[in-house]
Amino acid sequence: MTFGVFMHKDGSIYDDIPEVHYQFKEYHLPRVRPLVNQWIVYLEPAKERNSKGFFAVAKVAKIVPDPDVSGRFRALIEVGTFLPFLPTVPRVLNGQPVERDCYNSQWSIRPLSNSDFARIIALGLPEDNTLPRVGEIEPVERVHERQVPFEVERPIVQSLVNRPFRDRAFRRAVLSAYDGRCAVTGWKLINGGGRLEAEAAHIRPVEHGGPDSIRNGLALSGTAHWMFDRGLIGVSESRDILIHRKVNDRGGVEAIINPTRKLIAPQRESDQPHCSFLAWHRDHHGF
Repeated sequence: MTFGVFMHKDGSIYDDIPEVHYQFKEYHLPRVRPLVNQWIVYLEPAKERNSKGFFAVAKVAKIVPDPDVSGRFRALIEVGTFLPFLPTVPRVLNGQPVERDCYNSQWSIRPLSNSDFARIIALGLPEDNTLPRVGEIEPVERVHERQVPFEVERPIVQSLVNRPFRDRAFRRAVLSAYDGRCAVTGWKLINGGGRLEAEAAHIRPVEHGGPDSIRNGLALSGTAHWMFDRGLIGVSESRDILIHRKVNDRGGVEAIINPTRKLIAPQRESDQPHCSFLAWHRDHHGF
């Protein structure tokens, strides 16, 4: 297997949507071609203030010419493979580089060794016990760095496409971004065992092509999640919480919406819901 690194900066000159595609110049083609049908990790540049480091993993589906910019191409991300890390993985940990086999490389697109890929995945997608108990989660055999690094890539890749494993990682990332607080009600309820009541909802569901991205997620209380999935509530372009005309108990719904009547979004801009996913939800449910 071949692995790689894609460097991404929010607000750069490149038209990147990490969950969907990665834009690059023609001279990068020799480095990107070997990564088709392979897994890559996203890295935020070190020069960025409070850099996230390695922040997500995804699989490259194919390369196409950019339809909007001559001389540029797009590496299309395979639907259902993007997965954010929590915690994000710094470049240097305990005084040692995480990407040890090509640490001095300044290439924005570069190969990644099997052992470095295994290390980054193990750090970015750890097991966690603070998630809400929603549904039955199948056990997934995890591979830790203490095992032989050059033999771990296949089990790790199998985990990355395992739906229960992805659901757990998605919940963990979304609930962390929202600090465990429901984006509609403002509630942050925790039971005696330390489990959060809030659930992680996809704005655009996976079965409709939605990614497991924080920007395609909302932390919602159980009731708010039920209403959102059924299109009883939605979110406007300006993040006002909308109540659908088909709701039979409008007063009851209004009573649980937070006083601002607006979605409570994460502080970090890169974690806030993307307007395209919110627009899809409104269109799909007829707002």
